[in-house]
Amino acid sequence: MTIIDWLREICRDYELKPVAVYRRHPHHQWPLFAQDDDELQAKLAESGHFLALPTEPAALANVLEVSLLEFLVEKIETLADVTARRGTERGYPDLEISGSRFGGSYHAVDVKVARRARSGRQTQSRITLYTGNTYFRYPTLKWPGTFRPFQEYGSHLDLLAVYTLNEESLSRIDNLELIVQEAWRIGSKQRSSTTREYIGAVMSIDNLKAGKGEFKSPEEFYAFWRRYSFKIGRVV
Repeated sequence: MTIIDWLREICRDYELKPVAVYRRHPHHQWPLFAQDDDELQAKLAESGHFLALPTEPAALANVLEVSLLEFLVEKIETLADVTARRGTERGYPDLEISGSRFGGSYHAVDVKVARRARSGRQTQSRITLYTGNTYFRYPTLKWPGTFRPFQEYGSHLDLLAVYTLNEESLSRIDNLELIVQEAWRIGSKQRSSTTREYIGAVMSIDNLKAGKGEFKSPEEFYAFWRRYSFKIGRVV
């Protein structure tokens, strides 16, 4: 089984874990007894222990990213022939996977969270695939916040978490859908920011699921974006 097939398979088991923000609230009797997770959640909510998660997209995305990365690491820890390393918050990738199970190569996994637009047919904003003017533009160099040069990875995979915002729920998240694709397959010819040097993905959710970006091959994707006129910072 390839790493992308394995990721797609285990993602079917993911259940939304962040429910709310827990707050201390001593105004009820202790101890509190519950028979299962659902009963405990209900009792904590009734007792005033919960605050809703934020609705601001970046803040909510960070919470969900942490949950998904913990889920992946827990799955990997059950395997004897796979190793995982967590990346830094601003580095690349979010997770590095290696080991004999997947051919002995290093594989980069980035987690991306996107809110559905009101139409439900596309993401509200364009997902960022890479920072275009550093490790992507200069793939033979090792950059701060990376484990190794970009070109040393056998694959670059994105785990996309697409959700519908529900402002009435504590978790704020409805209809969570996980999509795993090679990054180049969902690439667009548009930046994901007008102020930062970010490479953007296509916005159609159907195209994200189908891996139907604007490039016919990885060679075409890399050639287009490495020729792009990004601003080059002092770090180069």
